[in-house]
Amino acid sequence: MPELRIAFFGALLWAVTMGASALVNLFLDNWETPAKIRIVTLLFAVGAALAFPIGLFAAKLVSQGRRWEVAFAAAFVCLAAATVGLTSGLFALQYRSYYAEWHAPAFTHTWALQFVFTTLIALYQFVVLGIRLYFPLGFVAVFAASVWFARQQR
Repeated sequence: MPELRIAFFGALLWAVTMGASALVNLFLDNWETPAKIRIVTLLFAVGAALAFPIGLFAAKLVSQGRRWEVAFAAAFVCLAAATVGLTSGLFALQYRSYYAEWHAPAFTHTWALQFVFTTLIALYQFVVLGIRLYFPLGFVAVFAASVWFARQQR
């Protein structure tokens, strides 16, 4: 298990970095309204904060007792996957809550189909539209965090 101090402060730093990555990209694109920029930035920050301890734990689990290169690769893949996965999950929840108003009554067959397909469409939209908000700052942060992790594993 990662140390509590590292997990907490790492999650805060990770949240600030991923939120800043989204914010910079949205400002450079002259995107929508300030309120929508805040919501997307907050979504990326919360997703990153939740993802950091999980990604760190997964990387430690995968790289136990292995060489520096394996620790680097494990951290890179686990942190990136956890960050994108949890952020896209939060996006899907927000997307679903918006469209729930027009869906069938809860727990019916039609509702279940609408729930599944709305979630899948939200995840697809995040992959197509949201992943770009991680570049280049988020990619550099994943690289730097992976180097830090690999050095700690020695």
